[in-house]
Amino acid sequence: MDGVVSYWDGGGVALRSVDARHALVVAHVADNDRAKELVTRYEKATGGGGLVTVTPGGQAATSKDINSQVTSDLAVAESLAIPVTMVLLVIAFGGVVAALLPLVVGVVGIFGGLAILSILGSLTDVSIFAVNLTTALALGLGIDYSLLVVNRYREELAAGHHRADAVTTTMRTAGRTIIFSGATVIVALAVMLVFPPYFLKSMAYAGIAVTAFAMVTAVVSLPALLMLLGPRVNALKVGRSRSGPGQASESAVWRAVATRVMRRPVLAAVPAIAVLLTLGFPFLHVSFGTPDDRVLRDTASSRQVGDVIREDFSSDVAAATTVVVNGPTATSGLPAYAGELSALPHVARVNSAAGIYAAGRQTAPAGPADARFSVGALTYLEVIPSVDPFSDAGQNLARAVRATAVPAGTSVLVGGPSAVLVDGKKTIAAKLPMAIGLIALATFVLLFLFTGSVVLPLKALVLNVLSLTAVFGAAVWIFQDGHLSGVLGFLPGPLNTSMLVLLFCIAFGLSMDYEVFLLSRIKEEYDRGVPNADAVATGLARTGRIVTTAAALLAVTFVAFATSSVTFLQMLGIGTALAIVVDATVIRGVLVPAFMRLAGNANWWAPRPLRALHTRIGLSEAPASPSAP
Repeated sequence: MDGVVSYWDGGGVALRSVDARHALVVAHVADNDRAKELVTRYEKATGGGGLVTVTPGGQAATSKDINSQVTSDLAVAESLAIPVTMVLLVIAFGGVVAALLPLVVGVVGIFGGLAILSILGSLTDVSIFAVNLTTALALGLGIDYSLLVVNRYREELAAGHHRADAVTTTMRTAGRTIIFSGATVIVALAVMLVFPPYFLKSMAYAGIAVTAFAMVTAVVSLPALLMLLGPRVNALKVGRSRSGPGQASESAVWRAVATRVMRRPVLAAVPAIAVLLTLGFPFLHVSFGTPDDRVLRDTASSRQVGDVIREDFSSDVAAATTVVVNGPTATSGLPAYAGELSALPHVARVNSAAGIYAAGRQTAPAGPADARFSVGALTYLEVIPSVDPFSDAGQNLARAVRATAVPAGTSVLVGGPSAVLVDGKKTIAAKLPMAIGLIALATFVLLFLFTGSVVLPLKALVLNVLSLTAVFGAAVWIFQDGHLSGVLGFLPGPLNTSMLVLLFCIAFGLSMDYEVFLLSRIKEEYDRGVPNADAVATGLARTGRIVTTAAALLAVTFVAFATSSVTFLQMLGIGTALAIVVDATVIRGVLVPAFMRLAGNANWWAPRPLRALHTRIGLSEAPASPSAP
């Protein structure tokens, strides 16, 4: 350890609780690995058999508890999600053989993503949460893509086509859709590389790898399996199929929904938009924070220590803003500087090599324990706040410390929880316009290449914003305002800034995934000369069941994260599941047909130069055979 101070060796009454039942031993450890080892040793030393009970807490203990809990929660989520998913797949496909194919694609994606993460882990820092994303996304996309491919293949077989022709048509239609769909998901996840935090970068690496593996498996390995299986893809049927072995064609329910919406598009769209905006309203009072012990349940030792400090101590040493002063005159100018910092609003005291200061004056002289604050020309001070470090007052304090004049001839660095939050918000805010611009531009280009229209990409972006507005508002209502805290067992608090960025990118990518699914069938009908409204109705009728089934299965995968004991993991799971459900129902079922009915043939408009470019590039789907359904 680089320094230890406690109530018993001169640390002062601030290290003793108000009721004198608890006291702090504060250890300063510079190396993260050594800190983890010490926490493990202290955990083994815990016990209540003697006069003193030792409980480890602080940043190192919190990090260890979060990592351990995430590993445990991942195993629980997988043990719940995979069996439920398998049962739902068998029901959706009406057969065991067909239901196993999505799991094959998902498992390949999982192993591929983990292999990439293993390689990256030897080169750079990779967040442990990337493993969670790898598992959930691989399974979800494997299901999405397999549903699309297998469903189309069974349609072709049901239409009487030979297996080779069925595979060819499936890859020409569903395969093309998967390529564009995977590209939109990759673009959405790649945007996280714009942000400096390694957490977001490692999530981007994991997501890109998983999506690429799932996409390649779905368009290369899955067709090979279908060729081998042929009609046996329908083997081991479960229950009775209402539409024959191909599970084909149309959903009467979704055709009725599309027809009814397009009959009165404005009357259908306005209430739907109003609901989404209402759900998004709570986001107007969002607060941001960084994870601390409060994201854990109160059974974790680090959370227990944090609760005791916040409730029973006059101030929280772990919440201190750390000020590092570098310069030859740091020692001589230190008393005045420490006094000035202690006079700032919401400062309980300042610990320094020159002693303890409060309200602008020295309250205790320097003692032997204060020698830990100086090494050569370097010295640091602990500015202990009297407010929560993540509150507005705590963040303003970090800004005020940075604005305070430093001793002549020195330079100052400011850290600590409040400063980290301020810097994190500033960093993300600075990169956010670029990230939004890139994701919008790339998505627009991909959807233009897919459809040949400039109207449909704009529609997709606007509807995505509406969907995400509702999701973010719900996240604030649930996790910040705490309306479901009793059910989910978490402590309400500010939302993790980085996790919101992750939620945005995942939800955006998956929404575009379903957008491409639907537009593919609508465009296929429209290109055959079917009128716009009929094409929309047929497209929704033929993809509605696929999209809702895929969404339900993917939502199960992510909602399993709600069983986690880590709050921000619960938020990611519930937020993503909500985004998937909203997109598959309100957006695809109501707003898309309403918009496309109002726009009419203008849906497919593009300026003449762009239309010529699209034709020249040759990305349009080849004409379907007359007998294709």
